Amino acid sequence: MTAALPPVMGLGGASLGNLGTAMSDAEAADLLATAWDAGVRHFDTAPHYGLGLSERRLGRFLATKPRDEFVVSTKVGRLLRPVAGWQGEQDTEGFVVPGDLRREWDFTPDGIRTSLEESCDRLGLDAVDIVYLHDPERWDLAAAVTSGWPALVGLRAAGTVGAIGVGSMDTEALLAVARTGDADLLMVAGRYTLLDQSVLPEVVDVCSRTGTRMVAAAVFNSGLLADTTSPTTYDYGEVPAAKLETARRIAAVCAAHGVDLPTAALHYPLRDEMVQSVIFGAAQPSQVRQNVDRLTRRIPPGLWSDLAEQGLVP
Repeated sequence: MTAALPPVMGLGGASLGNLGTAMSDAEAADLLATAWDAGVRHFDTAPHYGLGLSERRLGRFLATKPRDEFVVSTKVGRLLRPVAGWQGEQDTEGFVVPGDLRREWDFTPDGIRTSLEESCDRLGLDAVDIVYLHDPERWDLAAAVTSGWPALVGLRAAGTVGAIGVGSMDTEALLAVARTGDADLLMVAGRYTLLDQSVLPEVVDVCSRTGTRMVAAAVFNSGLLADTTSPTTYDYGEVPAAKLETARRIAAVCAAHGVDLPTAALHYPLRDEMVQSVIFGAAQPSQVRQNVDRLTRRIPPGLWSDLAEQGLVP
Protein backbone atom coordinates (compact mmCIF):
# COMPACT_ATOMS: atom_id res chain seq x y z
CA MET A 1 0.00 0.00 0.00
CA THR A 2 1.07 3.58 -0.52
CA ALA A 3 0.41 6.51 1.78
CA ALA A 4 -2.60 8.46 0.57
CA LEU A 5 -4.22 11.44 2.20
CA PRO A 6 -7.82 10.89 3.29
CA PRO A 7 -10.80 12.81 1.86
CA VAL A 8 -11.73 16.14 3.40
CA MET A 9 -14.63 14.74 5.44
CA GLY A 10 -15.01 11.53 7.37
CA LEU A 11 -17.36 9.73 9.73
CA GLY A 12 -16.15 8.86 13.21
CA GLY A 13 -17.07 5.39 14.41
CA ALA A 14 -17.51 5.84 18.17
CA SER A 15 -21.30 5.91 17.92
CA LEU A 16 -21.18 2.64 15.97
CA GLY A 17 -19.72 1.17 19.15
CA ASN A 18 -22.69 2.42 21.18
CA LEU A 19 -20.93 5.38 22.78
CA GLY A 20 -23.27 6.74 25.45
CA THR A 21 -26.36 5.11 23.97
CA ALA A 22 -27.15 1.88 22.20
CA MET A 23 -28.14 1.53 18.57
CA SER A 24 -29.20 -1.66 16.84
CA ASP A 25 -27.25 -3.30 14.01
CA ALA A 26 -29.98 -2.14 11.62
CA GLU A 27 -29.67 1.45 12.85
CA ALA A 28 -25.90 1.31 12.47
CA ALA A 29 -26.27 0.03 8.91
CA ASP A 30 -28.74 2.81 8.12
CA LEU A 31 -26.35 5.41 9.52
CA LEU A 32 -23.51 4.12 7.36
CA ALA A 33 -25.71 3.87 4.27
CA THR A 34 -26.79 7.48 4.76
CA ALA A 35 -23.16 8.56 5.04
CA TRP A 36 -22.21 6.68 1.90
CA ASP A 37 -25.14 8.10 -0.07
CA ALA A 38 -24.13 11.59 1.11
CA GLY A 39 -20.65 11.12 -0.32
CA VAL A 40 -18.66 10.12 2.77
CA ARG A 41 -15.76 7.83 1.85
CA HIS A 42 -13.53 8.24 4.91
CA PHE A 43 -14.36 6.13 7.96
CA ASP A 44 -12.53 6.09 11.29
CA THR A 45 -12.85 3.42 13.96
CA ALA A 46 -10.91 1.71 16.77
CA PRO A 47 -10.95 -1.48 18.88
CA HIS A 48 -11.76 0.74 21.88
CA TYR A 49 -15.11 1.74 20.38
CA GLY A 50 -17.59 -0.71 21.83
CA LEU A 51 -14.98 -3.42 22.42
CA GLY A 52 -14.72 -4.09 18.70
CA LEU A 53 -18.40 -3.52 17.88
CA SER A 54 -17.66 -0.41 15.79
CA GLU A 55 -15.12 -2.27 13.66
CA ARG A 56 -17.44 -5.23 13.13
CA ARG A 57 -20.37 -3.05 12.09
CA LEU A 58 -18.23 -0.94 9.79
CA GLY A 59 -16.71 -4.06 8.25
CA ARG A 60 -20.08 -5.60 7.48
CA PHE A 61 -21.17 -2.44 5.71
CA LEU A 62 -17.97 -1.91 3.73
CA ALA A 63 -18.06 -5.52 2.53
CA THR A 64 -20.77 -4.34 0.14
CA LYS A 65 -18.62 -1.56 -1.35
CA PRO A 66 -15.69 -1.53 -3.80
CA ARG A 67 -12.45 -1.52 -1.82
CA ASP A 68 -10.86 1.21 -3.89
CA GLU A 69 -13.68 3.65 -3.15
CA PHE A 70 -13.14 4.21 0.58
CA VAL A 71 -10.46 5.00 3.16
CA VAL A 72 -10.48 3.31 6.57
CA SER A 73 -8.46 4.24 9.62
CA THR A 74 -8.23 2.32 12.87
CA LYS A 75 -6.03 2.46 15.92
CA VAL A 76 -3.59 0.33 17.90
CA GLY A 77 -2.49 0.20 21.54
CA ARG A 78 -5.42 -1.59 23.14
CA LEU A 79 -5.84 -5.34 22.69
CA LEU A 80 -9.23 -6.90 23.46
CA ARG A 81 -9.06 -9.96 25.66
CA PRO A 82 -11.76 -12.11 27.33
CA VAL A 83 -12.78 -11.31 30.90
CA ALA A 84 -12.35 -14.40 33.05
CA GLY A 85 -15.52 -15.26 34.95
CA TRP A 86 -17.63 -12.64 33.19
CA GLN A 87 -21.12 -12.60 34.69
CA GLY A 88 -23.03 -10.20 32.47
CA GLU A 89 -21.50 -6.88 33.54
CA GLN A 90 -21.56 -3.96 31.10
CA ASP A 91 -18.55 -2.10 29.76
CA THR A 92 -17.27 0.59 32.13
CA GLU A 93 -15.70 3.00 29.60
CA GLY A 94 -18.75 4.75 28.19
CA PHE A 95 -19.98 2.21 25.64
CA VAL A 96 -23.31 0.45 26.03
CA VAL A 97 -22.05 -3.06 25.32
CA PRO A 98 -21.47 -6.23 27.33
CA GLY A 99 -18.22 -6.09 29.26
CA ASP A 100 -17.13 -9.60 28.32
CA LEU A 101 -13.87 -8.23 26.93
CA ARG A 102 -11.23 -6.07 28.58
CA ARG A 103 -8.87 -3.55 27.05
CA GLU A 104 -5.23 -4.46 27.55
CA TRP A 105 -2.66 -1.76 26.86
CA ASP A 106 0.09 -3.04 24.56
CA PHE A 107 2.40 -0.78 22.57
CA THR A 108 5.08 -3.41 22.05
CA PRO A 109 5.95 -4.32 18.45
CA ASP A 110 4.15 -7.65 18.83
CA GLY A 111 1.17 -5.90 20.39
CA ILE A 112 0.99 -3.39 17.55
CA ARG A 113 1.07 -6.11 14.91
CA THR A 114 -1.44 -8.26 16.76
CA SER A 115 -3.80 -5.34 17.28
CA LEU A 116 -3.74 -4.48 13.59
CA GLU A 117 -4.29 -8.11 12.54
CA GLU A 118 -7.26 -8.44 14.87
CA SER A 119 -8.73 -5.15 13.66
CA CYS A 120 -8.45 -6.33 10.05
CA ASP A 121 -10.24 -9.55 11.04
CA ARG A 122 -13.10 -7.60 12.65
CA LEU A 123 -13.27 -5.26 9.66
CA GLY A 124 -13.10 -8.11 7.16
CA LEU A 125 -10.30 -6.33 5.29
CA ASP A 126 -6.90 -7.49 4.14
CA ALA A 127 -5.47 -4.11 5.15
CA VAL A 128 -6.47 -0.70 6.41
CA ASP A 129 -5.34 2.58 4.91
CA ILE A 130 -4.36 4.51 8.05
CA VAL A 131 -3.27 3.33 11.51
CA TYR A 132 -2.91 5.57 14.55
CA LEU A 133 -1.32 4.96 17.93
CA HIS A 134 -4.35 5.46 20.18
CA ASP A 135 -4.07 7.57 23.34
CA PRO A 136 -0.46 6.57 24.14
CA GLU A 137 -0.34 9.18 26.93
CA ARG A 138 -2.94 7.19 28.89
CA TRP A 139 -0.48 4.33 29.20
CA ASP A 140 3.16 5.43 28.91
CA LEU A 141 3.88 8.01 26.24
CA ALA A 142 7.65 7.63 26.20
CA ALA A 143 7.49 3.83 26.04
CA ALA A 144 4.80 3.90 23.35
CA VAL A 145 6.87 6.19 21.15
CA THR A 146 10.02 4.16 21.79
CA SER A 147 8.53 0.74 21.04
CA GLY A 148 5.19 1.11 19.29
CA TRP A 149 6.05 3.89 16.88
CA PRO A 150 8.99 2.11 15.21
CA ALA A 151 6.70 -0.90 14.74
CA LEU A 152 4.23 1.26 12.83
CA VAL A 153 7.03 2.76 10.75
CA GLY A 154 8.10 -0.78 9.88
CA LEU A 155 4.58 -1.80 8.88
CA ARG A 156 4.36 1.17 6.56
CA ALA A 157 7.77 0.40 5.06
CA ALA A 158 6.63 -3.16 4.42
CA GLY A 159 3.53 -1.89 2.65
CA THR A 160 1.17 -3.36 5.24
CA VAL A 161 -0.42 0.04 5.88
CA GLY A 162 -0.50 3.18 3.81
CA ALA A 163 -0.22 5.97 6.38
CA ILE A 164 0.56 6.15 10.09
CA GLY A 165 0.17 8.61 12.91
CA VAL A 166 -1.21 9.16 16.39
CA GLY A 167 -4.73 9.87 17.59
CA SER A 168 -4.99 11.78 20.85
CA MET A 169 -6.52 14.65 22.82
CA ASP A 170 -3.10 15.29 24.38
CA THR A 171 -0.80 17.84 22.76
CA GLU A 172 2.32 16.22 24.22
CA ALA A 173 1.44 12.94 22.54
CA LEU A 174 0.79 14.73 19.27
CA LEU A 175 4.10 16.56 19.54
CA ALA A 176 6.07 13.45 20.48
CA VAL A 177 5.01 11.66 17.32
CA ALA A 178 5.17 14.71 15.05
CA ARG A 179 8.73 15.39 16.15
CA THR A 180 9.87 11.99 14.90
CA GLY A 181 9.43 13.35 11.39
CA ASP A 182 7.97 10.00 10.33
CA ALA A 183 4.25 10.65 10.81
CA ASP A 184 1.90 11.08 7.89
CA LEU A 185 -1.07 12.24 9.96
CA LEU A 186 -2.01 13.42 13.42
CA MET A 187 -5.59 12.83 14.49
CA VAL A 188 -6.17 15.87 16.68
CA ALA A 189 -9.16 15.17 18.94
CA GLY A 190 -10.79 18.29 20.36
CA ARG A 191 -7.63 20.38 20.26
CA TYR A 192 -8.21 22.35 17.08
CA THR A 193 -11.71 23.71 17.61
CA LEU A 194 -13.46 27.05 18.08
CA LEU A 195 -13.08 26.54 21.84
CA ASP A 196 -9.65 24.90 22.06
CA GLN A 197 -6.65 25.69 19.90
CA SER A 198 -4.05 23.83 21.95
CA VAL A 199 -2.22 22.77 18.79
CA LEU A 200 -1.33 26.41 18.16
CA PRO A 201 1.38 27.25 17.62
CA GLU A 202 3.74 24.40 18.48
CA VAL A 203 2.05 21.33 16.99
CA VAL A 204 1.14 23.19 13.80
CA ASP A 205 4.67 24.56 13.50
CA VAL A 206 6.18 21.08 13.80
CA CYS A 207 3.72 19.73 11.23
CA SER A 208 4.65 22.55 8.86
CA ARG A 209 8.34 21.63 9.16
CA THR A 210 7.85 17.87 8.78
CA GLY A 211 5.03 17.88 6.24
CA THR A 212 2.74 16.02 8.64
CA ARG A 213 -0.93 16.68 7.97
CA MET A 214 -3.68 16.83 10.60
CA VAL A 215 -7.10 15.24 10.81
CA ALA A 216 -9.36 17.29 13.06
CA ALA A 217 -11.70 15.14 15.14
CA ALA A 218 -14.17 15.98 17.92
CA VAL A 219 -14.59 19.46 16.46
CA PHE A 220 -17.77 19.94 18.51
CA ASN A 221 -15.79 19.21 21.72
CA SER A 222 -18.17 16.26 22.27
CA GLY A 223 -21.33 18.34 22.15
CA LEU A 224 -21.05 21.95 23.28
CA LEU A 225 -20.29 23.38 19.84
CA ALA A 226 -23.20 21.46 18.36
CA ASP A 227 -25.82 23.09 20.59
CA THR A 228 -25.33 25.83 23.18
CA THR A 229 -29.04 26.09 24.00
CA SER A 230 -29.12 22.75 25.82
CA PRO A 231 -25.45 21.82 26.26
CA THR A 232 -24.71 18.27 27.28
CA THR A 233 -20.98 17.67 27.50
CA TYR A 234 -17.63 19.32 26.88
CA ASP A 235 -14.76 16.92 26.17
CA TYR A 236 -16.94 14.07 27.50
CA GLY A 237 -17.45 15.76 30.86
CA GLU A 238 -19.47 18.53 32.50
CA VAL A 239 -19.60 21.82 30.61
CA PRO A 240 -17.48 24.50 32.36
CA ALA A 241 -19.35 27.77 32.81
CA ALA A 242 -16.58 29.77 31.13
CA LYS A 243 -16.60 27.51 28.07
CA LEU A 244 -20.38 27.77 27.80
CA GLU A 245 -20.19 31.57 27.91
CA THR A 246 -17.47 31.63 25.24
CA ALA A 247 -19.42 29.23 23.03
CA ARG A 248 -22.49 31.43 23.26
CA ARG A 249 -20.48 34.52 22.36
CA ILE A 250 -19.04 32.69 19.35
CA ALA A 251 -22.54 31.56 18.37
CA ALA A 252 -23.77 35.16 18.46
CA VAL A 253 -21.01 36.31 16.11
CA CYS A 254 -21.76 33.41 13.80
CA ALA A 255 -25.46 34.26 13.78
CA ALA A 256 -24.65 37.85 12.82
CA HIS A 257 -23.01 36.44 9.70
CA GLY A 258 -25.88 34.07 8.94
CA VAL A 259 -23.92 30.97 10.00
CA ASP A 260 -24.94 28.47 12.66
CA LEU A 261 -22.38 27.43 15.27
CA PRO A 262 -21.96 23.77 14.19
CA THR A 263 -21.25 24.85 10.62
CA ALA A 264 -18.54 27.24 11.80
CA ALA A 265 -17.12 24.53 14.07
CA LEU A 266 -16.75 22.11 11.16
CA HIS A 267 -15.10 24.68 8.90
CA TYR A 268 -12.80 26.32 11.44
CA PRO A 269 -9.89 23.81 11.45
CA LEU A 270 -10.07 23.39 7.67
CA ARG A 271 -8.87 26.98 7.31
CA ASP A 272 -5.40 25.70 8.21
CA GLU A 273 -3.53 24.31 5.21
CA MET A 274 -2.02 21.59 7.43
CA VAL A 275 -5.49 20.18 8.21
CA GLN A 276 -6.29 17.52 5.66
CA SER A 277 -9.76 16.54 6.81
CA VAL A 278 -12.36 16.80 9.53
CA ILE A 279 -14.02 13.80 11.19
CA PHE A 280 -17.53 14.25 12.53
CA GLY A 281 -19.54 11.93 14.71
CA ALA A 282 -23.21 11.13 14.27
CA ALA A 283 -25.73 8.99 16.10
CA GLN A 284 -28.59 9.46 13.62
CA PRO A 285 -28.83 9.64 9.82
CA SER A 286 -30.21 13.18 10.05
CA GLN A 287 -27.01 14.28 11.80
CA VAL A 288 -24.92 12.83 8.98
CA ARG A 289 -26.92 14.70 6.36
CA GLN A 290 -26.73 17.93 8.37
CA ASN A 291 -22.96 17.75 8.78
CA VAL A 292 -22.30 16.90 5.15
CA ASP A 293 -24.50 19.83 4.12
CA ARG A 294 -22.71 22.14 6.55
CA LEU A 295 -19.35 21.24 5.02
CA THR A 296 -20.58 22.35 1.59
CA ARG A 297 -21.61 25.81 2.75
CA ARG A 298 -19.58 28.93 2.09
CA ILE A 299 -18.45 30.82 5.20
CA PRO A 300 -18.20 34.63 4.94
CA PRO A 301 -14.53 35.58 5.52
CA GLY A 302 -15.67 38.36 7.80
CA LEU A 303 -16.83 35.80 10.35
CA TRP A 304 -13.28 34.70 11.13
CA SER A 305 -11.94 38.24 11.33
CA ASP A 306 -14.77 39.29 13.64
CA LEU A 307 -14.13 36.31 15.95
CA ALA A 308 -10.45 37.22 16.07
CA GLU A 309 -11.11 40.91 16.70
CA GLN A 310 -13.29 39.99 19.67
CA GLY A 311 -10.57 37.74 21.05
CA LEU A 312 -12.66 34.59 20.64
CA VAL A 313 -10.14 32.79 18.41
CA PRO A 314 -6.46 33.46 17.77
